[in-house]
Amino acid sequence: MKGNRKLHMSLTMGFVALLSLPLVAAQLPRADSVVKPTAYLSLEPVPRGRTFELAVVAQIQKGFHVNANKVLEEYLIPTVLTPELPAGLKLIDAKYPSGKELKFEFSEKPLNVYEGTFTMRLKLEAAADAPLGAVRIPMVLRYQACNDVACLPPVRKPVEVEVLIAPAGAKAVPVNQKVFASK
Repeated sequence: MKGNRKLHMSLTMGFVALLSLPLVAAQLPRADSVVKPTAYLSLEPVPRGRTFELAVVAQIQKGFHVNANKVLEEYLIPTVLTPELPAGLKLIDAKYPSGKELKFEFSEKPLNVYEGTFTMRLKLEAAADAPLGAVRIPMVLRYQACNDVACLPPVRKPVEVEVLIAPAGAKAVPVNQKVFASK
């Protein structure tokens, strides 16, 4: 009798949970709208032969987080920024913030996540023979946003910035200094 009562309670709770899924799903935003990335350059223009930085500042919707670049569990999807560099530009280094270890109800262990605003930085070099003029740098930001109870589908969001390549020795002016002030 006790076993049947437990089974009945389990089935009832499962049924109630299934009925509430559309309500939870209806309240969730589209996965690609939770993170808003903006790209910035450190120099304008960029002379041939010079290194420069590119930063993507990502603003996460309040109440959500994304996994950090360094995840603590193998099954988690890390946040990654992948540039599709045109001819004449070379990736030197990529830097991601550390993230915060936070505990959520759905996980037994803390997770390494980003909340609020975080900045990813790429160090690039313009080759001595890089094409002169305006050059687009398309990138893909891959992330999975979650709140305290649900995770949205993984996203590959396009981000783009335009860099002006100048002849070697041209005067380069530092720009977006607030973005690049913190290391």
